[in-house]
Amino acid sequence: MNDNKSLSHTKYNCKYHIVFAPKYRRKVFYGEKRREIGIILRKLCEYKGITIIEAECCPDHIHMFVEIPPKYSVSSIMGYLKGKSSLMIYEKFGNLKFKYRNREFWCRGYYVDTVGKNAKKIAEYIKNQLEEDKIGEQMKINYKEDPFMGSK
Repeated sequence: MNDNKSLSHTKYNCKYHIVFAPKYRRKVFYGEKRREIGIILRKLCEYKGITIIEAECCPDHIHMFVEIPPKYSVSSIMGYLKGKSSLMIYEKFGNLKFKYRNREFWCRGYYVDTVGKNAKKIAEYIKNQLEEDKIGEQMKINYKEDPFMGSK
C-alpha cells in the first residue's frame, strides 16, 4: 500500500502522534465540549490540509494521529491548533475564561512522535485510549479500597 502524498515538487509520508492537554490538566472534555473541540480541531486541520487519521478526546488530554505536509513544521502546526482552538473555545464557552487566565486554555508543551511503520499500532492505541484510561482509574480506586493493602 502506497501512503505517499504529494505537493507540487514533493512526495511525502509524514505522520505524527501528538498528545496535548488543557492547562492544569483539568478534566473539561465531556458532552458538548468534547463534541465541540472535535469539530474545532477538524475544521482547523482542514484549513491547513492536515489529514486526521485517528483522534481521541479523553477527559483531560487529546490524542491525534495526523499527516502533516512537509511545508509545515510540527511546532508551527501545534501553535496554530492550540492558539486558534483556544480562541474558538472561549468564543463558544465564555464561562471558561474565568478558570484560565489570559485565555491560556492549553498547556505550553505537547508530546509528538514520528510514526514510521507503526501506523496501525498507533491508530489502534489511540482508538482504545479512552477504555484504557477508564481501566486505569478503576485499578487505582480498587487499590485504595483494599483493606489488606493499607490506605494510601
